[in-house]
Amino acid sequence: MDMTSAPVAKTIASPATGGRVGVMLANLGTPDSLDVPAVRRYLREFLSDPRVIELTKFAWYPILYGAVLTTRPKKTAANYAKIWNRQLDESPLRTISREQAERLASTFENDDRIVVDWAMRYGSPAIRDSVKRLMDAGCDRILFVPLYPQFSATTTATANDQLYRALMKIRAMPTVRSVPPYYAEPVYIDALARSLTAELAKLDFEPQMVLASYHGIPKPYSDKGDPYRAHCLETTRLLRERLGWGEDRLISTFQSRFGAQEWLQPYTDRTVEKLAKEGVKRIAIVNPGFSADCIETLEEIDGEAREIFLHNGGERFAHIPCLNASDDGMAVIEALVRRELGGWI
Repeated sequence: MDMTSAPVAKTIASPATGGRVGVMLANLGTPDSLDVPAVRRYLREFLSDPRVIELTKFAWYPILYGAVLTTRPKKTAANYAKIWNRQLDESPLRTISREQAERLASTFENDDRIVVDWAMRYGSPAIRDSVKRLMDAGCDRILFVPLYPQFSATTTATANDQLYRALMKIRAMPTVRSVPPYYAEPVYIDALARSLTAELAKLDFEPQMVLASYHGIPKPYSDKGDPYRAHCLETTRLLRERLGWGEDRLISTFQSRFGAQEWLQPYTDRTVEKLAKEGVKRIAIVNPGFSADCIETLEEIDGEAREIFLHNGGERFAHIPCLNASDDGMAVIEALVRRELGGWI
């Protein structure tokens, strides 16, 4: 073949260098207000997710639209009222999520190629609305950042599902990447260790034990292959190793079970009760599975678990704040984002 007569390939502009990059931080969700109807709407969306409740609609919906959505919204609203940000009239999770996005945006304020936004899997701001805002800002690529350190189909997977549902309705959809779970990332373990050490130093007592309490999932989900339990236990192991603690000083437990089926064990509430009855007088609880404080940490742990421990003979109890939008927390988010932007920026 005469190579001198071969056609010359045309240079095509790469989409990877054409527009701006959107970074979307995403967390679980929150009711828009303390009104029972608003809480009911939020719970309906959350508990209708087949990733969260793995029952057929035929089996689950009569229960959901019967007893659950009839009785649970009022109780849940009362629990939110205990921890509500009255100044901004919103949940702490919404306040913290906004602050995380604002702080991340400030690190890129001199780079107009990057636009930072935030969204919730359930409720508002919705993922589909964030996609639209980013595209309206000229983003043809989106880095999706589900702020769940440990992967579960009930959290990370369903957040990604929702992102792609939004993209399915867009003809010229952006290219997307999703940040992988970061349960074992050194920057995350280091941040947890620094935060925990600093918070324990502020206490006027020394805990005999520290519980790493993670949100639970039904045991059958884990038995079917969900890696969440293994991720949680590895986080605790690495944190224990980083702190130089023994297995009797830092243990893993699981909280927030719902319904009658077995969930991951040991259960946080029963462990707290058992420790108190066995004579342990001082404990602290940290929540490494939550990137931001929310009803499960502020009301369930700092409220309910505290009460259980003190009622059963415990004397001193401390809840360790999540990483939130602290310097340590933002160091984790920024490191993950900068790494995943590689090749785009």
